[in-house]
Amino acid sequence: MKVLFIDTVHEILQQRLEKKGVECIDGSKFSLEECRSELQKGIDGIVIRSRFRMDVTLLEGAEDLKFIARSGAGMENIDEAYCQQRNIQLFNAPEGNRTAVGEHALGMLLSLFNHLKKGDTEVRKGIWDREGNRGIELTGKTVGIIGYGNNGSAFAKVLRGFDCRILAYDKYRTGFGDEFVEESSLEEIYKQAEIISFHIPQNGETIHWANPAFFEQINHPFYLINLSRGKIVQTSALMDAIASGKVKGAVLDVLEYESSSFENVFSGQLPPDFQRLLESEQVLLSPHVGGWTNESYYKLSSVLADKIEAAYFTY
Repeated sequence: MKVLFIDTVHEILQQRLEKKGVECIDGSKFSLEECRSELQKGIDGIVIRSRFRMDVTLLEGAEDLKFIARSGAGMENIDEAYCQQRNIQLFNAPEGNRTAVGEHALGMLLSLFNHLKKGDTEVRKGIWDREGNRGIELTGKTVGIIGYGNNGSAFAKVLRGFDCRILAYDKYRTGFGDEFVEESSLEEIYKQAEIISFHIPQNGETIHWANPAFFEQINHPFYLINLSRGKIVQTSALMDAIASGKVKGAVLDVLEYESSSFENVFSGQLPPDFQRLLESEQVLLSPHVGGWTNESYYKLSSVLADKIEAAYFTY
C-alpha cells in the first residue's frame, strides 16, 4: 500500500502506517499538478488537512485510490458525492481535537465576560480601570448548543463545573439528554438561551445559518459563539445585531472570509463588514486554532491511524 501525505501531520500516523508495511510519500511541498501526477502512480491513500480541495479534477486519475484521511473534523474540502461514486472511503478525526475545541470555546467566553484582553492592554499602558472592566459570571447561565456531536458535547462537558443550564439541539441525534444536558428544539434554544454556540459542519444547509432571520427569531439579547466554520455566521447580520443590541458580544474562532490563503484578505481593501467586525470591542477573535493544541496535533493523527488500521489491517 502507498499513501501520499499532501499536508504535514503528526509523525505518529506515518510511523504506525510504516509498521504495517505502508510506503509513505511526503507530498507536503508538492504543487497541485505534482500531486495529481503522483496520484496516478498507484497511490492507495491520501492524508490531508486543507491545502487542496479533493475533487474530480485532482482525483480522476487516481485509479487505485481507496481512501482519503483528513486530519481534522470538517469535510467541506472533499467532494463527498464524487468519492462515494468512486467508493473512496473517507476518514476524519473529530475525536482528536474535541477536547481542545471545548476548552478553547470556554476560554474565549470567559475572556469576553471578564474583559481580559481589554484589561491586559490597559494595564500595560498604565491604565487602572477596575469599574470599566467589571465582568459578568458564567455560572448559572443558560447555554444553547447547536450541533451535539464531538465538539458540541465536549463544550457541554467543560461547562458542567459552572452549573449552567445546557440546552442542546442536533438534527441527526436524539436520546442524548442526561443529568447535565437537556435535549431541546431550536425554538427552545432561541427562546431561552443567554449564550448560543455553533458546533455544526459547513454544508448547503448550514451556510449563513446566523442570518438576519436567525437573529430576528431571538427576542432577547444574547452572546454568540462560533467555533465551527466561518460561513455559518453571516458577518453583516452579526454586526447589525451587535449594533442593535440583540447580540451583547461574540467570540469567533472562525471567520466568513477564511480561505486557503486567509492572510491575503489583509493585502487589499477589507470588506466593509469585515472592517466593522475588526473594529468592534464586543467581538473576541482567534485565528482558527480552537482545535489546535499540542495534544490534539498528536491525537488527530493517532485517531486516523486507528481508523485506517481497522479498515485495512484487521485480519
